[in-house]
Amino acid sequence: MTTSKVTASSPARVGQHGPSVLVLECTACPGRRTWLEERTRVPGARSFVLACDFDQEGPWDGVRDMLLALLPDIQTQRPDLLERHSVELTAAVPRLRESMAVPHRTLTDVAPEGEKVRGYPADRALRNVHGLIDLIDAWKRSTEPDTLWKIACDGFDKAGSMSRHFFRELMRRRGCALHLEMIVAVDPAAGHDICTSFDPSIPTEIFRLDLPRQAETAQGRAESLVAAVELEHAIGDDPVEREWNLHRLIQLWGAADRQDKVLHLKRDASWAYFHDGLYADALRCNEGLLEMAVQYAPGDEDLHREIIIRRLNALIGLQDVRSAVEVLEKQALPIADKAPFQWQADLYYLAAMVYGRYSKPRQLERGEAYLDRSLEALKEIGLSEEKYYFQYVFNRNGVAMIRNFQHRAQDALELCRQNVELLNEHVRAEKHKLHRSVLIYNTGQVYLAIGKLEDALEYYSRAIAMDPNFSEYYNERGSILLKLDRLSEAEADFRKAIDLSPPYYEVFTNLAQCYRKMGRYDAAIDSYSRALDLEPKQVLALVGRGQAQELSGGRDGAILDYTMALSYEPEQWEVLANRGVLHYEGGNSEAALQDFNAAIRLAPNQVSLHQNRALLLSEMGQTDAALRDLATAETLCGCEPGPLSPRQQLDELRRKIQAGTAPV
Repeated sequence: MTTSKVTASSPARVGQHGPSVLVLECTACPGRRTWLEERTRVPGARSFVLACDFDQEGPWDGVRDMLLALLPDIQTQRPDLLERHSVELTAAVPRLRESMAVPHRTLTDVAPEGEKVRGYPADRALRNVHGLIDLIDAWKRSTEPDTLWKIACDGFDKAGSMSRHFFRELMRRRGCALHLEMIVAVDPAAGHDICTSFDPSIPTEIFRLDLPRQAETAQGRAESLVAAVELEHAIGDDPVEREWNLHRLIQLWGAADRQDKVLHLKRDASWAYFHDGLYADALRCNEGLLEMAVQYAPGDEDLHREIIIRRLNALIGLQDVRSAVEVLEKQALPIADKAPFQWQADLYYLAAMVYGRYSKPRQLERGEAYLDRSLEALKEIGLSEEKYYFQYVFNRNGVAMIRNFQHRAQDALELCRQNVELLNEHVRAEKHKLHRSVLIYNTGQVYLAIGKLEDALEYYSRAIAMDPNFSEYYNERGSILLKLDRLSEAEADFRKAIDLSPPYYEVFTNLAQCYRKMGRYDAAIDSYSRALDLEPKQVLALVGRGQAQELSGGRDGAILDYTMALSYEPEQWEVLANRGVLHYEGGNSEAALQDFNAAIRLAPNQVSLHQNRALLLSEMGQTDAALRDLATAETLCGCEPGPLSPRQQLDELRRKIQAGTAPV
């Protein structure tokens, strides 16, 4: 065994070391896992050695095994946390769905397969990641706060997107507070990319290790075939067990050289992950699938079309517009004209969404043309009245979206009204509840876009009555109430949104904005901090927290927040001006002058900037420069003289500067 660098093991108790990530570069072999087990076996520490290989374990590889190791203790010591985080737990550990009730299910969750007209937003899965981190945080702090955790992830370079995101965010958010150390084992030459993928605040180090080659006994084709058949039989018709074992089945059928089976299992996995909003993982399963279908199912054109459509849907879910356009124009549209009418309707509708909704800039006329082509295809399918009118309304809702983008609000509202009437007239009331709620919500969005806040509020409230567990509705209605200065009602909506969902930063930022308007600055600072814990690069939250700290007397904290906000968006003249005032009040005239100079370069026509810089220059003894700023301010002011007018204030300030008595 040879190594290129040796690092001493960390102690089992805290105090000497902070969080760290050791990236082990080593060829995958049984000895690598043995090395990880030995490395994490430290007296007094809790250790985890986790297999992180998407192809073997699926999208929550590593995370699932860590949770399963912790769940018995959590069940014993903090059972309240299981109920609070049931949404996240059942997403990562599907078998828990059999024993764990999930409250607050939305219409999107419970809609029958043919009625799922709305997918999950791409960030929904990321919310689950943060909810699981909150679960671990709450349990560890309350039961073993000082214990070092040694977490080893074997094959981290082969992990799925959820697993990688979970461990990176766990280390960023709680690596220090929870006393965590990680070792991630990757193939040779993969270390640099893995190191740079962790937050820069976490110390990372590459450790290269050469282990003796060990022959692995691969399961033979016949044995794999027997094992695959037995596992299929054991699973039966249980959808949870099938999802749990999908990747094991793919491995077994692959080893048995049954690529036809692998094809359909990967198709199932791609659809399952898309359905759960795991769009990156759905794409990973879809990769190369069309080529497999051409080879192993050459005559199944419906399967070929389905694979293309699912890839396109996953790209849309990720809003990867460039890739979506490429798939659309190279694969989807070339086969559309010769496809059966049902496939034409689907393909043309997706084309309409890509061009009319997601392209930048939007190609609205092209999008509407594809909606019309989709509708023409629908007419030829021979659907029942109920199915036809559902599809018709779904299609025309796309046109309403385009009218809204065209700023033709009345036309959009009329289409929304007609769609609701048609659905009520031709589709049974117990059918398509999700789509009915979406139509009402869309009407509220149109009213919001044109500034009719009271009308928007009415339709958001109607949508909430139809889908009372949909967190985003409360968050958006709370934002409307915030604009109307109905602050107590806004606070209640934001808190309800938080209760109904794993955490997402937008709602905590909105709640903080509400508290700041209420003058509850400590509560605002706490909520901004919670939002920034989830997403630290939010300029709005950084500026808002800076303002709340400034108003509550926390000058140094405010300066830090403004500085961080400017590091992300340096051309914010208002933030520069705010920081300049704080520097001035703290006696740092040079820093204040630099900020005012930068602000004036960005916003040279702002009277207040010249006025404030004049005060500062006067105090610094630069009277001529101060008077020049006042002259500029007077030119920009353009106000008629009068009591307390800006021009009168400038005249008074000029006299004081000339007399050397300007206020400090």
